[in-house]
Amino acid sequence: MSRSLECIVLSVCGLLSSAPTLAGNFVGRVLDETDNPPKSDTMHMVPDQHVLGEVVVTATRTPKALKDVPVVTRLITADEIRKTDATNIQDLLTEEIPGLEFGYAMSQETSLNMSGFGGSAVLFLVDGERLAGETMDNVDYNRLNLDNVGQVEIVKGASSALYGANAVGGVVNLITKERKEPWHLNLNSRYRSAGNEWRSGGDLNFNTGRWNSNTTVQYSTVETIRLTGAFDTESKIHEIFGGNTLNVKERLTYHVNDNLRFIARGGYFARVSNRANYDDHYHDYSGGLRSVWQIDATQNLELSYSYDQYDKARYTGGERTHDHDYSNRQHIAHVLYTKFWGANGLTVGADCMYDFLSTYQFAGNNSHAQTTLDAFVQFDYNPLSWLNIVASVRDDYFSESDNNALTARLATMFKLKPLSIRASYAGGFRAPTLKEMYMSFDMAGIQMIYGNPDLKPEKSHNINLALERNGHVQHGILAGSYSLTLSGYYNYYTSRITTTDYPGDDEREEGAVYTNEDGVKVLGIDLNARYRTVMGLGASLSYNYLHIGNRSIDSQFSQPRPHSATWRLDYDKQICSTYGIYASLSGRYLAKAQSRYETDNAYSLWKFTLQQRMWRGIKVNMSIENLFDYRPKVYYWNSAPTAGRTWSVGVTLDVNEFFN
Repeated sequence: MSRSLECIVLSVCGLLSSAPTLAGNFVGRVLDETDNPPKSDTMHMVPDQHVLGEVVVTATRTPKALKDVPVVTRLITADEIRKTDATNIQDLLTEEIPGLEFGYAMSQETSLNMSGFGGSAVLFLVDGERLAGETMDNVDYNRLNLDNVGQVEIVKGASSALYGANAVGGVVNLITKERKEPWHLNLNSRYRSAGNEWRSGGDLNFNTGRWNSNTTVQYSTVETIRLTGAFDTESKIHEIFGGNTLNVKERLTYHVNDNLRFIARGGYFARVSNRANYDDHYHDYSGGLRSVWQIDATQNLELSYSYDQYDKARYTGGERTHDHDYSNRQHIAHVLYTKFWGANGLTVGADCMYDFLSTYQFAGNNSHAQTTLDAFVQFDYNPLSWLNIVASVRDDYFSESDNNALTARLATMFKLKPLSIRASYAGGFRAPTLKEMYMSFDMAGIQMIYGNPDLKPEKSHNINLALERNGHVQHGILAGSYSLTLSGYYNYYTSRITTTDYPGDDEREEGAVYTNEDGVKVLGIDLNARYRTVMGLGASLSYNYLHIGNRSIDSQFSQPRPHSATWRLDYDKQICSTYGIYASLSGRYLAKAQSRYETDNAYSLWKFTLQQRMWRGIKVNMSIENLFDYRPKVYYWNSAPTAGRTWSVGVTLDVNEFFN
C-alpha cells in the first residue's frame, strides 16, 4: 500500500472511529469472537504461532494443547475458516488438505478419497458425535455447514482404538464454537455466479444466568450447472444437479453449578436434488443430551445419548414413488471417564449403538438392524518433561455379523529442541455394513449386486513418523513465526471389502457380490510449511505424496493422485479500529489420477479472495475462483466439477457490534 493511499485510509478510519464503536473491536489479526480483546485501540500483530497453544480433543478424546499431542493432528481454526471464504466442509477441506478429494459416484452422490481411503473409512463427527449414513457409504456432506464452527480437527490414519468402526483411515471432527458474550447475532448472505447460488443464514447466541443458547439457520439454492456440450459422448458427468438445502440447529446448555452442566441439541436438515425426470428428497432429524460433570480437579465424567435419522425418498411429478425409500436410524449411548495424577491421565469409555437400516437396496425394501458394543481404555504417561507416551486399546462387538475387533494404538512424542518428534502405531478396522451384508439390488439394469453376511471386518495397520520445527524470526522486515512439519506414513490394509464377479446360481442371476480381497498397501508423505510476519504477510504450502500398491486399477472409487498440493499467499492487517483488510491468492494442484481413464489429467485451480472488515461489525467478502478458467476436456467421476471461472460476493453483519 502506498503512503498516500494509507494516509487516505487512516483518515477515513479516523472519521468512522469518531462514532461510538466497540473499543478494541479488532486487535491485530481478527481474533475469534470468543476472545476478549484489550480495551484499547492499540494494534497488536499476533503471529500464527499461537495456534500451537490451541486445545484439541479428537486425537486423545481429552483436552490437550496441539503442540503436546503425540498423534499428528491438523487443526483448522475459525480464523482459517474465515480466510478460505468456505461455506461448506467440502470447500474447506479441499482448500486446506492435500491428498483429500471429493468426487462423484453413481447417481451423482458425493464420494470422498482421503489418502487412498474412501468415505466409508473416514469417520466424520460433530462435537464427537457420529452421523447417520448415506446410500454410497458417505455421510451427506451438505449437512456439515460451517456456521458457528469454532475449529475442525483432522487426524489422518487409523483411530479405531478410540473411535471404533469407520475410523480406519482417519477422523474429521467439527467442533462448535462456544461464545462468551451476553448475546451475539450474525447475519450473512452470499451469492456465487456458478448456478446462481444463494446461501443465506444466521447465528444467534445468548448467555443469561445459567443458560446458554445457540441457534443456527442456513438456507441455500442453486440451479443446475451444465458442464458439457450436447454432443459430448465421452464424459460420465454432464451437469451438476441443482436444488435447495435447509439446515437448522439448536444447542442449549444449562449450568447447574460450576462443575456440572447439561447440553441438549437438536437439528433438522432438508435437501432437494433436482434431476431431469425426478427429484430426490433428503431429510435428517437429530437430537441428543449430554451431561459433563467435573467431579473434582482430577476427575471428569461424561454421559450422553444421541439420535440421528437420515431419510431419502424419490418424487416424480410431485408424487412420492417409494421405489427409492431409504432410512438409517442410530441410537447411541456413551460414557467417558477421565482421571489425572499430576501430568498422567487415564481415560475409560464405552458405547452402545443400535443401527437400523431400511433401503430400496434390500430385497423387497426390507430392513435390518445391528447392535454394537465397545469398551476402551487409554493411558497418557508423561515420565519426563520432553517425553509423552499414549497407549490405547479397544474392543468392539457387532451383533449381526457376530464379529469383534480388538485394536490398539501406541503414540510417543519427543520434544528435543528445536525439534518435536512424533511416532505412532495404530490399528484400525471397519466392520461390514448392513448394506454390504444384505444388499440385493438391481443397479439401473446394468447388473445385480448382492450382499454377503459372511464378510470379515476390514483391518489396517498404520505406522506414522513426523518431525516438527517451530520458531521465530526476531528482527527485520520478515520478523514473525514459522512452522515446518514433515511426516511419513505406511498403511497395510487387509481384508478390504469390495465387489467381485458373481456367476449366478439356481436362486440368483449373475452379477457382483461383496467379498474380502487381499491387502492394499498405502505409503504417503505430508509436508506442511507456514510463515507469518508481524507485518501481516503470510505464506503456507502443503504437499502430499501418495502411493497405493496391490489395488485394482479398475476400481472407480480408488483413483489416487500421487502428488497433490495446496498453497496460500496472503496479507492480513487491521488498519485501524474500524477497518481491516485480508487478501489472498490460493490454489491447489492434483496430479493425474491413477485410473482407467487416460484423459483424466493433472490440473490446478487458483482462487483470489478479498475480505474487508468494516465499520460496526460489517464484513464484505469477494472472491474469484478458478482464476485461469480451467475446464476438463472430459468430465469423469473425479474430474474438477467446474464450468470455468466463477465469482462470489458475500456480506456478514455482527448485529451486536453494530448496536455497540
